[in-house]
Amino acid sequence: MGSGLKRNIPASAAMFIILSVFAVFCLAPFVFLLVSSFKPGAEMIRNGITIKLDFEMMNLKNYELLIKGKDGIYLFWYRNSVIITLLYTLLSLFFTSMVGYGLAIYEFKGKNLIFTIVLIVMMIPIEILILPLYKLSILFRLIDTYWGAILPSVVSPFAVFFFRQYAVSLPRDFLDAGRIDGCTEFGIYFRIMMPLMLPAFGAMTILQAMSSWNSFVWPLIVLRSNNMLTLPIGLQSLITPYGNNYDLLLSGAVMSVIPIIIIFLFNQKAFISGLTVGGVKG
Repeated sequence: MGSGLKRNIPASAAMFIILSVFAVFCLAPFVFLLVSSFKPGAEMIRNGITIKLDFEMMNLKNYELLIKGKDGIYLFWYRNSVIITLLYTLLSLFFTSMVGYGLAIYEFKGKNLIFTIVLIVMMIPIEILILPLYKLSILFRLIDTYWGAILPSVVSPFAVFFFRQYAVSLPRDFLDAGRIDGCTEFGIYFRIMMPLMLPAFGAMTILQAMSSWNSFVWPLIVLRSNNMLTLPIGLQSLITPYGNNYDLLLSGAVMSVIPIIIIFLFNQKAFISGLTVGGVKG
């Protein structure tokens, strides 16, 4: 056993080195962005994005200008992105988890047809759906509203597929035990099965929140007024043919990454705690 452990040490060391190199490459762009956000925009025009730490030049003026400048419009963009992402993620997890669970657990007429339609919709590019979705948004008066940016894509076919595939592996004995104890089908789902699906909820929270937070094309079409824009659209407006406002662009980009980092760190624990809770509930 000791010799086997010794043989695994070189392989583990090599894997650690390889993963460390990949981690450096992944983190390098953000480090460059973070360092440049503390420098004047003119410095980037002269020398580009560098990792050189010039403490005499670095300051918080960019972030102060970001928050206080332009009538605080960045804070409006930030607020809009937070509200839209929060509502979208919560609604998407609620509806797609129930649909995926229903397709996995229950037997009913047309079940395979519905699942086939979900797979087909996954293959359709969003560009094909923009025009009909835009007409529906006009019909229901959703233009330039939060709901207009949320509702058209809130039931993601990929999320339905993901939850369905996860729910297929759930033990059916819990269903029978819940029914014997007098639980309704909704009670079985919310009290018994949902805790077992916490790892899936953790993964999809990250994916759905990132999808909404970084969404650009559809919010650009449906949101009109400057106070209703989201962060990706607002930051894009700082790039013009006549000059780019790097002072605001770089600091704004750094600030926009913070919520995604928080969501990711929070849901790392959700993976582990979800498995533990599921075992205890069973």
